[in-house]
Amino acid sequence: MSIKRFFSFALLLIAGTIIAACSTNSNSGKGTLKIGLTDAPANFEEVNIEVRQVLVNRDADAEEPDNDTDGDSESDDSDSEDDNGWYSIMDDSITVNLLDYQNGAVLDLGEIELESGMYNQIRLVLGDNNTVVVDGETFNLTTPSAQQSGYKLNVNAEVEEDQVYNLVIDFDASQSITVTGNGKYILKPVLRTVSVEEQASISGNVLPIEAEPFVYAIAGEDTVGTQPDDNGDFRLIGLEEGTYNVWFNPTNESYADSLVEGIELEDGEQYEFKESIQLVDTTAIIQ
Repeated sequence: MSIKRFFSFALLLIAGTIIAACSTNSNSGKGTLKIGLTDAPANFEEVNIEVRQVLVNRDADAEEPDNDTDGDSESDDSDSEDDNGWYSIMDDSITVNLLDYQNGAVLDLGEIELESGMYNQIRLVLGDNNTVVVDGETFNLTTPSAQQSGYKLNVNAEVEEDQVYNLVIDFDASQSITVTGNGKYILKPVLRTVSVEEQASISGNVLPIEAEPFVYAIAGEDTVGTQPDDNGDFRLIGLEEGTYNVWFNPTNESYADSLVEGIELEDGEQYEFKESIQLVDTTAIIQ
């Protein structure tokens, strides 16, 4: 083989290697971010919230997104972004009764394929069609006008190649609604984010159904609550590593509350009570 032919062959090999590498990496380096919505318990018949848009950004200090909540965009590409680095996960307005998504139930808001890396800000944009039902009567929920750009949530969502990162927004209805002296209801959302895979949970069963209890997991000043389903089953999600006291607080005054102390959770642990928690009927004791 001549020197000229040798170098030509070597150049072809190098070019082929580069092309192969580019082809191999052209569809790599992406993962999926999935967003859901759940609720902590509230003493209302319904809490109806209009969710208009969910956005994500790498930068925790990114400028507010453009107020384009009608779902109109110049591109149909699912991973397109605007000038400030915002990716739209959801653009279709929906009205949700938060109380349908208690006790570990999660509403799927949407998902998006993103370049792998850390994403540090979520924006939840609400509309004006928000109501609360009390004693069969529907009241409008007034939302501060300053929140047109959405409610900011700082997160540490690490999207990994070919993996799905499940992030849940926990909308605490009981702490989000206040009543004014003239009977108006104001919505000031209290939100937190839950990484489904990374954070722990506590589940079990509490009886009797007639006690109608709320269940709270308490660690220091942090409290996560839920209300059992029609069978008495409950699940508290999004718990950090630590030691928890679980308080069973019946709304039926005939029953006494109960406290289970010292449940130690590790990251991602799924703790389950082995036996049903039985609440005591105090009227039966008096008799």
